[in-house]
Amino acid sequence: MKIIQVSDPHLLAPGGLLYGSDPLSRLEACLADIGTNHVDAELVVISGDLTNAGERAAYGALKERLAGLVPPCRLMLGNHDDRALFLEMFPEAAAETGFVQSVVDSGEGRLILLDTLDSGYDEGRLCEARLDWLDERLQEARDQPVFLFMHHPPFRIHIPELDRVMLADADTLHDVLLRHGNVRHIFAGHVHRLIAGSWRGIPVSTLRSTNHQTALDFSQSWSLGHEPPAYAVIFIDADGVVVHFHDFPIGAAG
Repeated sequence: MKIIQVSDPHLLAPGGLLYGSDPLSRLEACLADIGTNHVDAELVVISGDLTNAGERAAYGALKERLAGLVPPCRLMLGNHDDRALFLEMFPEAAAETGFVQSVVDSGEGRLILLDTLDSGYDEGRLCEARLDWLDERLQEARDQPVFLFMHHPPFRIHIPELDRVMLADADTLHDVLLRHGNVRHIFAGHVHRLIAGSWRGIPVSTLRSTNHQTALDFSQSWSLGHEPPAYAVIFIDADGVVVHFHDFPIGAAG
């Protein structure tokens, strides 16, 4: 199974600049590169912070740009998003609970996409309803491998300003995962860095933004990074998970 993960486009209204670059232009370059090289992907996942400030015009621009994407796409929410406005414009994305969560079943296992947005807060949270939903989806999967996508990582990355706004109830999430023991990898966004490792025995990875990055700065302040934008090409099979990180070309307009 081949999956493309894109994260943190931080879209503004068309023409807006963020940290000196055009988020919409960069997302267009990303989607064009996927369209050239990965039309065979089974799924594209955009793992949160679709917009920078939850603007209607930004969600509208996203909807227009995704209309030409060949692989099917699932959208997730991050702390910069507006759930109510997103669901107004993308009503097909709502789960039974009213959150933006979904499941994709494949021959290689089950993908679960979680909604970690806690409106009004930068850190992520999973309320009882979302945890119960996850518990049920993991139970349904039983012995199948499960691959979890979420915006906020439940693990520290040792950059203090980002660890302050990680998933706040990571221990509670881990209790649910431990009860089933079938999650094989966690794919996260939010931190705007390429990171791979493990959390309490579960392999994890994070991804750069399509617009701006976090510097490799372990001090108490956040610093803007200057690495290029990237997306991930994920292969899942019976042997395991392989994640390729690809720096896509942005052109002069990016």
